[in-house]
Amino acid sequence: MSGSPAVVMRLVASAYNVAEKAGSIVRKVLHSGELGIVEKTGANDLQTLADRLAQQSICASLSRRFPKITIIGEEELPAEEIKDDLIENGHSEEILQKTCPAEYIGLKEEELVVWVDPLDGTKEYTEGLLDNVTVLIGIAYRGRAIAGVINQPFYNYQLGGGEDLGRTMWGILGLGAFGFQLQEVPGDKRIVTTTRSHSNKLVTDCVDAMEPHEVIRVGGAGNKIIQLVEGKASAYVFASPGCKKWDTCAPEAILHAVGGKLTDMHGNAYRYNADVKHMNSAGVLATLRNHEYYISRVPKSVLQALKSE
Repeated sequence: MSGSPAVVMRLVASAYNVAEKAGSIVRKVLHSGELGIVEKTGANDLQTLADRLAQQSICASLSRRFPKITIIGEEELPAEEIKDDLIENGHSEEILQKTCPAEYIGLKEEELVVWVDPLDGTKEYTEGLLDNVTVLIGIAYRGRAIAGVINQPFYNYQLGGGEDLGRTMWGILGLGAFGFQLQEVPGDKRIVTTTRSHSNKLVTDCVDAMEPHEVIRVGGAGNKIIQLVEGKASAYVFASPGCKKWDTCAPEAILHAVGGKLTDMHGNAYRYNADVKHMNSAGVLATLRNHEYYISRVPKSVLQALKSE
Protein backbone atom coordinates (compact mmCIF):
# COMPACT_ATOMS: atom_id res chain seq x y z
CA MET A 1 0.00 0.00 0.00
CA SER A 2 2.84 2.41 0.93
CA GLY A 3 4.22 2.49 -2.62
CA SER A 4 1.11 3.76 -4.35
CA PRO A 5 -0.79 6.98 -3.54
CA ALA A 6 -4.41 6.60 -2.40
CA VAL A 7 -7.10 6.62 -5.09
CA VAL A 8 -8.55 9.94 -3.88
CA MET A 9 -5.12 11.61 -4.09
CA ARG A 10 -4.57 10.27 -7.59
CA LEU A 11 -8.05 11.45 -8.60
CA VAL A 12 -7.48 14.98 -7.26
CA ALA A 13 -4.01 15.11 -8.84
CA SER A 14 -5.53 14.15 -12.21
CA ALA A 15 -8.51 16.49 -11.76
CA TYR A 16 -6.03 19.36 -11.24
CA ASN A 17 -4.50 18.91 -14.69
CA VAL A 18 -7.86 18.09 -16.25
CA ALA A 19 -9.31 21.36 -14.88
CA GLU A 20 -6.34 23.28 -16.30
CA LYS A 21 -6.91 21.65 -19.69
CA ALA A 22 -10.63 22.59 -19.52
CA GLY A 23 -9.63 26.16 -18.66
CA SER A 24 -7.42 26.35 -21.74
CA ILE A 25 -10.32 25.06 -23.87
CA VAL A 26 -12.59 27.76 -22.42
CA ARG A 27 -10.00 30.44 -23.31
CA LYS A 28 -9.45 29.03 -26.81
CA VAL A 29 -13.17 29.07 -27.66
CA LEU A 30 -13.45 32.69 -26.48
CA HIS A 31 -10.45 33.76 -28.55
CA SER A 32 -11.88 32.03 -31.62
CA GLY A 33 -14.89 34.36 -31.44
CA GLU A 34 -17.25 31.46 -32.26
CA LEU A 35 -19.00 30.77 -28.95
CA GLY A 36 -21.77 28.56 -30.39
CA ILE A 37 -24.38 29.77 -27.87
CA VAL A 38 -27.60 27.80 -27.32
CA GLU A 39 -30.38 28.60 -24.87
CA LYS A 40 -31.21 25.60 -22.67
CA THR A 41 -34.25 26.75 -20.67
CA GLY A 42 -34.07 30.48 -21.45
CA ALA A 43 -31.87 33.55 -21.82
CA ASN A 44 -30.33 33.09 -18.36
CA ASP A 45 -29.55 29.41 -18.92
CA LEU A 46 -27.05 29.21 -21.75
CA GLN A 47 -24.66 26.64 -23.13
CA THR A 48 -21.68 27.39 -25.36
CA LEU A 49 -19.20 25.37 -27.37
CA ALA A 50 -16.80 25.87 -24.45
CA ASP A 51 -19.26 24.17 -22.01
CA ARG A 52 -19.61 21.23 -24.40
CA LEU A 53 -15.92 20.73 -25.20
CA ALA A 54 -14.74 21.30 -21.62
CA GLN A 55 -17.22 18.73 -20.27
CA GLN A 56 -16.22 16.18 -22.91
CA SER A 57 -12.58 16.74 -22.00
CA ILE A 58 -13.12 16.43 -18.23
CA CYS A 59 -15.41 13.41 -18.31
CA ALA A 60 -13.45 11.46 -20.92
CA SER A 61 -10.06 12.20 -19.32
CA LEU A 62 -11.16 11.18 -15.82
CA SER A 63 -13.22 8.14 -16.83
CA ARG A 64 -10.35 6.70 -18.87
CA ARG A 65 -8.05 6.82 -15.84
CA PHE A 66 -10.70 5.99 -13.24
CA PRO A 67 -13.24 3.79 -15.05
CA LYS A 68 -15.25 2.91 -11.91
CA ILE A 69 -16.01 6.42 -10.63
CA THR A 70 -19.44 7.95 -11.23
CA ILE A 71 -19.24 11.27 -13.09
CA ILE A 72 -22.22 13.64 -13.24
CA GLY A 73 -21.81 16.65 -15.54
CA GLU A 74 -24.04 19.66 -16.03
CA GLU A 75 -24.42 19.38 -19.78
CA GLU A 76 -26.55 16.66 -21.36
CA LEU A 77 -24.41 15.70 -24.32
CA PRO A 78 -24.92 13.00 -26.95
CA ALA A 79 -22.53 10.05 -26.70
CA GLU A 80 -19.82 10.55 -29.29
CA GLU A 81 -16.21 9.73 -29.97
CA ILE A 82 -13.97 12.16 -28.07
CA LYS A 83 -11.09 13.62 -30.09
CA ASP A 84 -7.62 12.81 -28.74
CA ASP A 85 -6.70 16.47 -28.38
CA LEU A 86 -9.41 16.80 -25.69
CA ILE A 87 -7.83 14.11 -23.49
CA GLU A 88 -5.57 15.15 -20.59
CA ASN A 89 -3.34 12.39 -19.22
CA GLY A 90 -1.18 14.44 -16.85
CA HIS A 91 -1.43 14.87 -13.09
CA SER A 92 -0.05 17.17 -10.39
CA GLU A 93 3.03 15.63 -8.83
CA GLU A 94 2.80 18.17 -6.00
CA ILE A 95 -0.60 16.81 -4.95
CA LEU A 96 0.66 13.22 -5.01
CA GLN A 97 3.43 14.22 -2.59
CA LYS A 98 0.86 15.31 0.05
CA THR A 99 -0.26 12.95 2.80
CA CYS A 100 -3.74 11.54 2.31
CA PRO A 101 -6.04 12.10 5.32
CA ALA A 102 -6.28 8.77 7.17
CA GLU A 103 -10.04 8.37 6.72
CA TYR A 104 -9.71 8.48 2.89
CA ILE A 105 -6.73 6.19 2.39
CA GLY A 106 -8.81 3.10 1.64
CA LEU A 107 -11.49 4.66 -0.57
CA LYS A 108 -12.24 2.81 -3.78
CA GLU A 109 -13.01 4.32 -7.18
CA GLU A 110 -16.56 2.99 -7.18
CA GLU A 111 -17.31 4.78 -3.89
CA LEU A 112 -16.56 8.21 -5.37
CA VAL A 113 -18.93 10.54 -7.23
CA VAL A 114 -17.50 13.38 -9.30
CA TRP A 115 -19.69 16.45 -9.95
CA VAL A 116 -18.60 18.54 -12.94
CA ASP A 117 -19.54 22.05 -14.02
CA PRO A 118 -17.36 22.56 -17.09
CA LEU A 119 -18.04 26.30 -17.20
CA ASP A 120 -19.68 27.94 -14.20
CA GLY A 121 -20.83 31.46 -15.09
CA THR A 122 -21.73 30.80 -18.74
CA LYS A 123 -23.91 33.92 -19.02
CA GLU A 124 -21.05 36.08 -17.75
CA TYR A 125 -18.66 34.31 -20.14
CA THR A 126 -20.85 35.34 -23.09
CA GLU A 127 -20.98 38.92 -21.78
CA GLY A 128 -17.23 39.31 -21.24
CA LEU A 129 -17.34 39.26 -17.41
CA LEU A 130 -14.50 36.79 -17.49
CA ASP A 131 -13.40 36.94 -13.84
CA ASN A 132 -16.77 35.33 -12.92
CA VAL A 133 -15.97 32.14 -14.87
CA THR A 134 -14.74 28.92 -13.24
CA VAL A 135 -14.32 25.22 -14.05
CA LEU A 136 -15.55 23.05 -11.16
CA ILE A 137 -14.66 19.42 -10.37
CA GLY A 138 -16.02 18.20 -7.02
CA ILE A 139 -15.47 14.78 -5.45
CA ALA A 140 -17.97 13.25 -3.03
CA TYR A 141 -17.85 10.18 -0.78
CA ARG A 142 -20.94 8.86 1.02
CA GLY A 143 -22.82 12.02 0.08
CA ARG A 144 -20.23 14.46 1.43
CA ALA A 145 -18.14 16.83 -0.70
CA ILE A 146 -14.62 15.77 0.35
CA ALA A 147 -12.41 17.30 -2.34
CA GLY A 148 -12.60 19.93 -5.03
CA VAL A 149 -10.67 21.58 -7.83
CA ILE A 150 -11.53 25.05 -9.18
CA ASN A 151 -9.87 26.54 -12.23
CA GLN A 152 -10.28 30.24 -13.08
CA PRO A 153 -9.42 30.37 -16.79
CA PHE A 154 -9.20 34.17 -16.90
CA TYR A 155 -7.58 34.95 -13.56
CA ASN A 156 -5.35 38.02 -14.14
CA TYR A 157 -6.99 38.83 -17.48
CA GLN A 158 -7.46 42.48 -16.51
CA LEU A 159 -3.72 42.89 -15.97
CA GLY A 160 -2.96 42.51 -19.67
CA GLY A 161 -0.73 40.25 -21.70
CA GLY A 162 2.36 40.16 -19.49
CA GLU A 163 0.71 38.14 -16.71
CA ASP A 164 0.13 34.40 -16.50
CA LEU A 165 -3.51 33.78 -17.33
CA GLY A 166 -5.57 31.47 -15.14
CA ARG A 167 -5.01 29.68 -11.83
CA THR A 168 -6.15 26.48 -10.16
CA MET A 169 -7.02 25.95 -6.51
CA TRP A 170 -7.80 22.68 -4.79
CA GLY A 171 -8.66 21.27 -1.39
CA ILE A 172 -9.30 18.06 0.52
CA LEU A 173 -11.12 17.81 3.85
CA GLY A 174 -8.62 17.09 6.60
CA LEU A 175 -5.68 18.26 4.49
CA GLY A 176 -6.43 21.90 3.65
CA ALA A 177 -6.78 24.03 0.53
CA PHE A 178 -4.07 25.31 -1.79
CA GLY A 179 -3.50 27.69 -4.69
CA PHE A 180 -4.77 30.89 -3.05
CA GLN A 181 -4.10 33.08 -0.03
CA LEU A 182 -6.75 32.55 2.66
CA GLN A 183 -8.07 35.88 3.93
CA GLU A 184 -11.05 37.02 5.99
CA VAL A 185 -13.20 40.13 5.78
CA PRO A 186 -12.41 42.34 8.83
CA GLY A 187 -14.51 41.02 11.73
CA ASP A 188 -16.91 43.92 12.08
CA LYS A 189 -17.91 44.05 8.40
CA ARG A 190 -20.70 42.07 6.77
CA ILE A 191 -20.28 41.87 3.00
CA VAL A 192 -22.83 39.67 1.24
CA THR A 193 -22.25 38.25 -2.24
CA THR A 194 -25.31 37.13 -4.17
CA THR A 195 -26.64 36.38 -7.62
CA ARG A 196 -26.22 38.80 -10.48
CA SER A 197 -28.79 37.42 -12.92
CA HIS A 198 -31.23 35.24 -10.93
CA SER A 199 -32.64 37.67 -8.37
CA ASN A 200 -36.22 37.97 -7.10
CA LYS A 201 -38.04 39.38 -4.05
CA LEU A 202 -37.17 36.36 -1.87
CA VAL A 203 -33.47 36.65 -2.73
CA THR A 204 -33.46 40.41 -2.03
CA ASP A 205 -35.45 40.12 1.22
CA CYS A 206 -33.02 37.50 2.51
CA VAL A 207 -29.96 39.57 1.61
CA ASP A 208 -31.49 42.63 3.34
CA ALA A 209 -32.24 40.57 6.46
CA MET A 210 -28.52 39.93 6.90
CA GLU A 211 -28.08 43.69 7.50
CA PRO A 212 -25.03 43.84 5.23
CA HIS A 213 -22.69 46.82 5.08
CA GLU A 214 -22.18 46.02 1.41
CA VAL A 215 -23.74 43.75 -1.25
CA ILE A 216 -21.81 42.36 -4.23
CA ARG A 217 -23.73 40.92 -7.20
CA VAL A 218 -21.66 38.61 -9.37
CA GLY A 219 -22.10 35.48 -11.48
CA GLY A 220 -21.00 31.92 -10.78
CA ALA A 221 -21.21 29.88 -7.56
CA GLY A 222 -17.52 28.99 -7.76
CA ASN A 223 -16.64 32.67 -8.07
CA LYS A 224 -18.71 33.57 -4.99
CA ILE A 225 -16.99 30.93 -2.83
CA ILE A 226 -13.61 32.25 -3.99
CA GLN A 227 -14.74 35.67 -2.74
CA LEU A 228 -15.36 34.12 0.70
CA VAL A 229 -11.95 32.47 1.00
CA GLU A 230 -10.09 35.53 -0.30
CA GLY A 231 -11.72 37.96 2.11
CA LYS A 232 -13.84 39.85 -0.42
CA ALA A 233 -17.17 38.70 1.07
CA SER A 234 -18.37 37.31 4.40
CA ALA A 235 -21.42 35.38 3.20
CA TYR A 236 -22.85 34.00 -0.03
CA VAL A 237 -26.64 34.27 0.25
CA PHE A 238 -28.93 32.83 -2.43
CA ALA A 239 -32.48 32.24 -1.19
CA SER A 240 -33.78 30.49 -4.28
CA PRO A 241 -33.70 27.17 -6.07
CA GLY A 242 -31.46 27.41 -9.13
CA CYS A 243 -28.05 26.33 -7.93
CA LYS A 244 -27.24 22.70 -8.71
CA LYS A 245 -25.02 20.08 -7.08
CA TRP A 246 -22.28 20.53 -9.71
CA ASP A 247 -22.21 24.26 -8.82
CA THR A 248 -21.58 23.63 -5.12
CA CYS A 249 -19.69 20.33 -4.70
CA ALA A 250 -16.16 21.54 -5.51
CA PRO A 251 -16.54 24.99 -3.88
CA GLU A 252 -18.08 23.44 -0.75
CA ALA A 253 -15.15 21.02 -0.36
CA ILE A 254 -12.59 23.84 -0.63
CA LEU A 255 -14.60 26.07 1.74
CA HIS A 256 -14.98 23.26 4.30
CA ALA A 257 -11.27 22.41 4.01
CA VAL A 258 -10.45 25.87 5.41
CA GLY A 259 -13.10 25.80 8.15
CA GLY A 260 -16.03 27.42 6.31
CA LYS A 261 -19.55 26.11 5.85
CA LEU A 262 -22.10 25.71 3.05
CA THR A 263 -25.71 24.71 3.80
CA ASP A 264 -29.23 25.32 2.59
CA MET A 265 -31.25 28.20 4.07
CA HIS A 266 -32.32 26.00 6.98
CA GLY A 267 -28.72 25.22 7.92
CA ASN A 268 -28.88 21.66 6.58
CA ALA A 269 -26.04 20.12 4.57
CA TYR A 270 -26.57 19.09 0.97
CA ARG A 271 -25.92 15.49 -0.07
CA TYR A 272 -23.88 14.57 -3.14
CA ASN A 273 -24.73 10.89 -3.62
CA ALA A 274 -25.10 9.76 -7.24
CA ASP A 275 -28.88 9.43 -6.91
CA VAL A 276 -29.77 12.81 -5.34
CA LYS A 277 -31.82 15.39 -7.21
CA HIS A 278 -29.58 17.88 -8.94
CA MET A 279 -31.28 21.08 -7.78
CA ASN A 280 -30.25 22.74 -4.50
CA SER A 281 -33.89 23.56 -3.97
CA ALA A 282 -33.61 25.12 -0.50
CA GLY A 283 -31.13 27.81 -1.56
CA VAL A 284 -27.48 28.26 -0.62
CA LEU A 285 -25.92 29.96 2.38
CA ALA A 286 -22.13 29.82 2.58
CA THR A 287 -19.71 31.52 4.98
CA LEU A 288 -16.09 31.35 6.03
CA ARG A 289 -17.00 32.26 9.64
CA ASN A 290 -20.10 33.00 11.78
CA HIS A 291 -22.47 30.73 9.88
CA GLU A 292 -24.92 30.65 12.80
CA TYR A 293 -25.38 34.43 12.68
CA TYR A 294 -26.43 34.34 9.03
CA ILE A 295 -28.69 31.30 9.53
CA SER A 296 -30.38 33.09 12.43
CA ARG A 297 -31.20 36.06 10.18
CA VAL A 298 -32.98 34.09 7.43
CA PRO A 299 -36.60 35.39 7.30
CA LYS A 300 -39.50 33.01 8.04
CA SER A 301 -40.94 33.79 4.59
CA VAL A 302 -37.79 32.32 3.03
CA LEU A 303 -37.86 29.20 5.22
CA GLN A 304 -41.52 28.62 4.33
CA ALA A 305 -40.93 29.13 0.61
CA LEU A 306 -37.83 26.91 0.42
CA LYS A 307 -38.46 23.44 1.80
CA SER A 308 -35.35 21.61 3.01
CA GLU A 309 -34.46 18.41 1.11
